[in-house]
This record gives sequence, C-alpha cells and structure tokens, in this order.
Amino acid sequence: MLIVIVIVVIIFIVIAMYNGLVQSRLKAKNAWSQIDVQLQRRFDLIPNLVEAVKGYMAHEEGTLTKVTELRTSWANAQTIGEKADLDNQLSGALKTIMAVSENYPDLKASKNFTELQEELRSTENKISYARQFYNDSVTMYNTKLQVVPTNIIASMFNFTPEELFKTSSEEAKQNVKIDFSK
Repeated sequence: MLIVIVIVVIIFIVIAMYNGLVQSRLKAKNAWSQIDVQLQRRFDLIPNLVEAVKGYMAHEEGTLTKVTELRTSWANAQTIGEKADLDNQLSGALKTIMAVSENYPDLKASKNFTELQEELRSTENKISYARQFYNDSVTMYNTKLQVVPTNIIASMFNFTPEELFKTSSEEAKQNVKIDFSK
C-alpha cells in the first residue's frame, strides 16, 4: 500500500512539474505575441510618419527609404532574432528622423507630426515594457528547464529553451549620429 501511495505522489509531482513547464512556455509565447503586436503597431504608424516628414526632409530620402524597406522586411521575418534585428534597425532610423526633425521648426510645429511623435513615443514605451516582460518570462521558463528536478521532466518531454529578445549589435546600442555636412 505504501508503494502505491509513493507512486501516486510521484505521478502527481511529475504532472505538476510538466504543467508548470507548459504554463511557463505559454507565458513566454504570449509575451512574444505582445511584443509582436506593439512592433506591428509601430510599423503601421510608419507610413504616416514618413508622409508627414517627406516634404521637409528631402535630403534624408535614404533614411525614409530605409524605414520603408524595414517595414516591408518585417512581414517576411520569421524568427525572434530576425524581428529583433529589424526592430533595432528601425529604432535607429526612427531616432535619426526624430533628431533631424529638430532642424525643421515648421515640421516640429505640425500638429500631425507632433501627434505621430507622441503616438510613437507611447508605442516605444509599450515595446520596451513588452520586451522586458518577454525576457522575464523567457528567463523564468529557461531557468525551469535547467534546475533540478524540472530539468528531468523537461528533457523527458523535449522542452526546448526560448530565445531572449536582445540588441543584436554594439552599433544598435549607440546614440544616433547626425551629419549635416552632406
């Protein structure tokens, strides 16, 4: 009788650990979905931003073209790494647009531009929070995959680690440099 009780308790423990791993994995996937939604929102704002600044920033056509190309590339990105890289590139291009806009008083005074700027700022804050939440969720899940005894259950049921959302290069971490000598 004691052996049956021990076996039943072990089965319940295994089920609880398995369910905990599934819940953590789903939480990480949901957190990624939240990043994806916010990044898509930002990409949806881009055509409006580009139109608002196009007339003022004719000599910055390269930056505007790059933003449009990045937006197109977004639709083809499949992995978290690819999307993170596109996000980093887009962040740099948007910083450039915002920095250059400082030299155009009429643009800065434009109600349309200021509203877009505020919406982008709000979206950037949401993206930042979503990244942090995603990385926290992934770290908790990946930790469960590595600590005893859940690592045993994870390997038995082929749970695999999730990828963190991170800046892909040192260049992406740097401030944007604007050169008006062209």
